[in-house]
Order: sequence, then C-alpha cells, then structure tokens
Amino acid sequence: MTIAPSSIAQMARPIDRLGDAALPLLARLTFAGVLLMYYWNSGLTKLGDGIFGIFSPSLGAYAQIFPKAMEAVGFDVSQLGVFHWAVVTAGTIAEFVLPLLIVIGLLTRLSALGMIGFIIMQSLTDLYGHGGLAHEGTLGAWFDRLPDALILDQRAFWVLCLLILVFKGAGALSVDRLLFKSAP
Repeated sequence: MTIAPSSIAQMARPIDRLGDAALPLLARLTFAGVLLMYYWNSGLTKLGDGIFGIFSPSLGAYAQIFPKAMEAVGFDVSQLGVFHWAVVTAGTIAEFVLPLLIVIGLLTRLSALGMIGFIIMQSLTDLYGHGGLAHEGTLGAWFDRLPDALILDQRAFWVLCLLILVFKGAGALSVDRLLFKSAP
C-alpha cells in the first residue's frame, strides 16, 4: 500500500494550521520569559536621575554603549557630542519599548526587526567595544559541540525567536490582531 503525496499534504494541513497559530504566541511567550526582564533591567541601569532620567542617561549608559569613547575622554560625558547622547537615549528607550511591543503583540514585525538590529549592535559592542573577542569562549563558534557561547550561540536563538515574529506576525492573541483584523 502506498500513500499518495496529496494524502500526506492533506494530513499535514491541521499541523500547519496549529503551527501558524501557536508559533507566534510561543515565540512571544519565550521572548517574555527569557528576554523581557533582561532588557528592562539593562534599560534601568542607563536611566539618569529624576523623572526625566531617560533624557539624561547615566554615566554607566555611556560606558556600556561607547566604552572606548568614554575611556578616551576620561569618563567625562560632557566631552561627548549630541550623536553619543542621541544613540544612548534611543538605545535606552528601545530597551523598554521594543520588548513591551513584542510581548503585547503591537507592531510586532517592526518591533522584532528593531530588536534584531538592537541585538546585532549589542553583540558588536560586546565584541569590539568591551573586548569580547579577547576573552576565549565569548564569541563562540557554531558546530563546536559547546552550546553556551555568550554571543554566537545564545544570540542566534534570540534572533531565531524574533524571526518567527517577523515572518509570521504576532498571532491571534495580540493587539495587532485586535487593531488590524486582517493581520496574520
């Protein structure tokens, strides 16, 4: 007895529909469980004093994002320009806003793309700005039997989770679905 390819495709349709419904929700839940508080806590370390601390980032914010520039100016933020302030402020805001948008499922595809860009910049800063390339095991290598490298291994999974959202959208249980009825 042989099974026709069309029969196999027909049997797979319910699994495909379940995957289309479950994957975006599971990706958002995984992001929330693994990365939401990671990014919010990181954002909190960058806030300056007072109610408008987000617009006057802390010394640590500049040191985290521009470590070599800060070292070059003796950790005197006043010697850095508007560009540095804008990048640090935008990065700090992004650490709060993008994860929240992903978790609630609002503008999810765009937010996931923004987080992927953020992770790429974060990784480059870790490797070049903070000297991660000098520390053995930080970068890691794929296909090396070791699954715990901080950059290549961990962040590849982060990006994979976000790519699911880029390609599939937020899913049925999302603000996107409520606002844009035709959203996938």
